[in-house]
Amino acid sequence: MIGDPDAQFIGRRRALIEKIREQGILDLELLQLFDEVPRHRFLPEGVWNRAYEDAPVPIGYRQTASQPSLQARYLEVLAPTRDDTVLEIGTGSGYLTALLSRRADRVYSVERVRELSVRARAALDELEIRNVACMVGDGTIGWRKYAPFDVIVVSAAAPKVPQAYIDQLADGGRMLIPVGTRDSQRLMLIRKEGFAVTEEPLDDVTFVPLLGKFAFTEDDG
Repeated sequence: MIGDPDAQFIGRRRALIEKIREQGILDLELLQLFDEVPRHRFLPEGVWNRAYEDAPVPIGYRQTASQPSLQARYLEVLAPTRDDTVLEIGTGSGYLTALLSRRADRVYSVERVRELSVRARAALDELEIRNVACMVGDGTIGWRKYAPFDVIVVSAAAPKVPQAYIDQLADGGRMLIPVGTRDSQRLMLIRKEGFAVTEEPLDDVTFVPLLGKFAFTEDDG
């Protein structure tokens, strides 16, 4: 069972949960996840003082750990279940990975930055989370070996939805991905039913860019 040996953070974590509730996330089981998974464990120790702010937090390598209420929104919309296999693009800190692991059967998480993947894996292992596989690589090509996926979670912004994600999404599957420019995106809910793919725009968001063969490149302005 996931626990928090650092009692100093318990009050801050409960305050964060209240902030998430204020954003309209009322599912008690979902909110319980944020009490079970200690966010500070997934962040560099130098920013532990910011771990329970409802805000993005820098984690190095020009990356951030996303705002917790936005991650709660992801979980609310996608509603992963214990029967679901999840593909996560952008492991980042590993915090959302851990939250997903509490809801899904298996999570396959791809991260471009090796150092972040290694750090996230260490945090997951420390908390004895065993149903997650991590890979370092180009997230824009997905992880075909374990497809199809019931849920695909993309934590970086793409100029369009990579075809690999559509191909690797299971029949009846759903995906959340920020789509737009480097500076401004719309969160898109993608559903696949047979050969039909639908797109539903949700919230305006701002994510770091998804870098790789089928998204932005380092040279893009």
